[in-house]
Amino acid sequence: MRILVVEDEEKVANFIRMGLGQEHYAVDIAREGHAGLRLAESVEYDLVILDLMLPGIPGLELLKRLRAEKKSFPVLILTAKGEVEDKVAGLDNGANDYLVKPFAFAELSARVRALLRREASQDKILRCADLELDTATRVVRRAGREIELKPKEFALLEYLMRNSSRSVTRTMILEHVWDIHFDSVSNVVDVHINSLRNKLDKEFQPQLIHTVRGVGYVLRDKTT
Repeated sequence: MRILVVEDEEKVANFIRMGLGQEHYAVDIAREGHAGLRLAESVEYDLVILDLMLPGIPGLELLKRLRAEKKSFPVLILTAKGEVEDKVAGLDNGANDYLVKPFAFAELSARVRALLRREASQDKILRCADLELDTATRVVRRAGREIELKPKEFALLEYLMRNSSRSVTRTMILEHVWDIHFDSVSNVVDVHINSLRNKLDKEFQPQLIHTVRGVGYVLRDKTT
């Protein structure tokens, strides 16, 4: 899961990144509104944690712009502005939850998990041909047969299935699944793709994981 934190207080941003990183989330930080907008428009995030008092574009205006652009990821407002009218404005303009500073990380983490569960429940079962992935139980089946996957294999397959029929680059995969922002020598993506092919395609037809030459990979049923 990839999370964007838009927060201008460096210590708070680093505290959140460290805590969420220990819980195996990939976390990006934007220190002002314009940077937050650019990242939210160009990267596929599963959730955004947003401060309201930001330099550049204020948080509430940033939220309005993202919702106007039909960005549907859940947004958790994290701010020192705790008046009722502030909460109402945030929720009315598209926030999914609202947490007031100072905060306990345990509560932030619980709210993040709740928002991600709520989002996942809307598309609990991902399908491509006879391949099924259950995001709630983390069970994968092909042609009715349960396939055992390691955690990173599951995360990679979920990313491919959420982008079914769309080519994704190695860089996109590295950033979303491994939280790596460059790849000069590593073949970790290719190794895990080969492992998925052995488990999901080797004994089944049609093959679903395809190489897009010069680009990356795509999951799709070529018979449809």
